[in-house]
Amino acid sequence: MREGHDPIELAVFKSALHSVAEEMGAALRRTAFSPNIKERRDYSSAVFDGSGQVIAMGDDMPVHLGSMPMSVQAILGKLQLERGDVAILNDPYDGGTHLPDITLAMPVFVGENSTASFYAANRAHHADVGGMYPGSMGLCREIWQEGIRIPPVKLVAGGSVNRAVLDLILNNVRTPREREGDLTAQIGACRIGVQRVTELVEKYGLERVTKNVTALLDHSEELMRVELERLPEGQFEAEDFLDNDGITDDRVGIRVRVTTSPKLRQATVDFSASDEQISGSLNAVLAITYSAVFYVLRCLLPEEAAPTAGLMRPVKVITRPETVVDARPPAAVAGGNVETSQRIVDVLLRAFAQVLPDRIPAASSGTMSNLTVGGIDPRTGQPYAYYETIAGGSGGRANGPGVSGVHTHMTNSLNTPVEALEYAYPFRVRQYVYRKHSGGAGKYPGGDGLVREIELLAPAQVTILSDRRIFPPYGLQGGAEGAKGRNTITENGRLRELPGKCNIHAGAGAVVRIETPGGGGWGRV
Repeated sequence: MREGHDPIELAVFKSALHSVAEEMGAALRRTAFSPNIKERRDYSSAVFDGSGQVIAMGDDMPVHLGSMPMSVQAILGKLQLERGDVAILNDPYDGGTHLPDITLAMPVFVGENSTASFYAANRAHHADVGGMYPGSMGLCREIWQEGIRIPPVKLVAGGSVNRAVLDLILNNVRTPREREGDLTAQIGACRIGVQRVTELVEKYGLERVTKNVTALLDHSEELMRVELERLPEGQFEAEDFLDNDGITDDRVGIRVRVTTSPKLRQATVDFSASDEQISGSLNAVLAITYSAVFYVLRCLLPEEAAPTAGLMRPVKVITRPETVVDARPPAAVAGGNVETSQRIVDVLLRAFAQVLPDRIPAASSGTMSNLTVGGIDPRTGQPYAYYETIAGGSGGRANGPGVSGVHTHMTNSLNTPVEALEYAYPFRVRQYVYRKHSGGAGKYPGGDGLVREIELLAPAQVTILSDRRIFPPYGLQGGAEGAKGRNTITENGRLRELPGKCNIHAGAGAVVRIETPGGGGWGRV
């Protein structure tokens, strides 16, 4: 703690700002239309200072939170936000991550100040944003096939919705009513954030709030530097693999070099040896790679460390343009956000396990096992789009076994309850159970994956984006690998194996079965 900072007051402000982000998320969840946001909580909220530095986050989705600052920076670089404005964007090549994740940001003006002192922002995964396939998560070859791209633009101007912008978005999606409901919920959540930050400033004064925000950023930085100081100096490397891109079946390696300089209390994370960007949609833009690094390093810190922009001040992330971890147009990127992000985490943890063997768990399932189904609901005659990530097993650890059926690392979402799923969509859930014995053996075994079986009650387009179907989750310190995942479909009495990544048409009565990977084991038995 730097001289002049009151630790008690700093803790108060840290909690106050965190509660703002949490209340924003609660408001979004309660008012959203889609099960993906209401039930699965596939959203995130954060508060930023006047320069666009993140100062507080909700307990939400790591893949959103670490990358959202780039969205806010893109907005500030393109737009002059006035009172009552709300900016929107989703373009992965202009501040976004993948097209279904739509970010909104709203400025906070204090008194008569002409420049914003803070920003409230949130991001939510929309179950459809157009493109070739329902759900906008298909196997595409270029970004234009994946859905509507929204550059930084004002969705709300001076407190009034820009109907032309909203109509342009709604005319390019399959489920416009649901999209409008979710976007309206995001707008309302931003307004809650602005209101709560304004109340905080009114209570304590702008100078005092600003002073403590600066202290929070500095404190986060110092905690990171202290942690880096404990690491050995030099390079430690690891690599891991995505199964394939779903189109050309190429193997993709992600090599990570971590270089630490304890005397300088700094670290460099180098991804420049990663493979070139690929034909399918597993390319990750730089924001995703940065987000994964932010997440892993945050995991090394004590709980008291506020997740602010200060954490990354001592860290340099190196990539090479036009690679699978720093994709450039026209690469498709839908799966980079959900699959490649998980692999970056796996390989970075594997590198740290060399120097922190008792603190790093074995690999978790390493995939979000994305399932998207779309078609015409016979009950309403209207299009629908269902999207879900299916949990797997977490890796065993030095102090205990992994957890079964849990969303890990870059996803922090929940499942869609069976009742909500069958109510909202023309499905019947045939089975939803733990996948026994799928966790890797070890002194502390990995957690088991899940089995999800869904019967389609009407013809539909089914898209699966999953990984760890060829390369299993690794064990550590002598522990065994977790079981690989498996996808099948039973149609007209015939069972058929499905690849990890596929787009298929399925008829009424078809049963789609997803078996997710278990976590790796830790330690020899």
